[in-house]
Amino acid sequence: MKRYIKNIFMLSLVSAGFIACESSNKTIDDVFAEVTRGAVFRATTPALEIAAQEFSFSDPSSQYSVTFEVEDNAEGGLLQDVQIYTTFNSAVDDALSTSEALVKTIPASEFSPNAVGLPSINVVLTLGELASAAGVAAGDYTGGDSFTIRYVLNLTDGRSFSSNNLNSTVSGGSYFRSPFIYTVPLVCPPIPPSAGEWTIDGQDSYGDGWNGASLEISVDGTNIASFTLDDGAAGSTTFTVPTGTQDLTISYVSVLGIQKLASRFILQKVT
Repeated sequence: MKRYIKNIFMLSLVSAGFIACESSNKTIDDVFAEVTRGAVFRATTPALEIAAQEFSFSDPSSQYSVTFEVEDNAEGGLLQDVQIYTTFNSAVDDALSTSEALVKTIPASEFSPNAVGLPSINVVLTLGELASAAGVAAGDYTGGDSFTIRYVLNLTDGRSFSSNNLNSTVSGGSYFRSPFIYTVPLVCPPIPPSAGEWTIDGQDSYGDGWNGASLEISVDGTNIASFTLDDGAAGSTTFTVPTGTQDLTISYVSVLGIQKLASRFILQKVT
């Protein structure tokens, strides 16, 4: 009799286990039935590359270029279109800033599958295009101003996603990378250096030179001279900038493990 009671008890436990599992699964199903999945407009261009982009305020053809992909719970299959809006931000006078204006709408037909099968597109916008959409004339903006670009992702089921209805995980997360909004600054074009002879006066307050650190001087991308203080508190060198030079670059090259914050140099044009 004891053996039969034991077997009946074990069968009861197994039955209870089945009931528990069935109940748990039903609860999970109910939870997931209430979950709504969104969509992202992910930038696949590296973040540092995006942040480094800028418009030359005197060149309406200067470009902003970023590649995006769309991901939703249908692998991008719900994509209807993407709207692009812009706002002009004046650094001089807030009264010159503009309200948001539509630049253009990109339909799903202009997207192409990328390497992972998601709809992808390279968005290229020019300064002139944004200024025209914002109603800003060329003489109304200058270096220090900026344009804000905002994207709206519209799905075929009627939902829309943009910077105003997402959380930080989507906007700044390492996976989603989908802020939907970017600001592109306007900068002044570089001024070509004056041709002639230039001099560098180097100084070191410790009086023991730069310990191997140096200045590398380049003209239009070509290195023309190198300067260092092997010893002592001061030294100088001269170099010539040819007529027609567009870019003069002086780079400080340090030595690993040495930080000489007291070292400095003075650059001046001699003739």
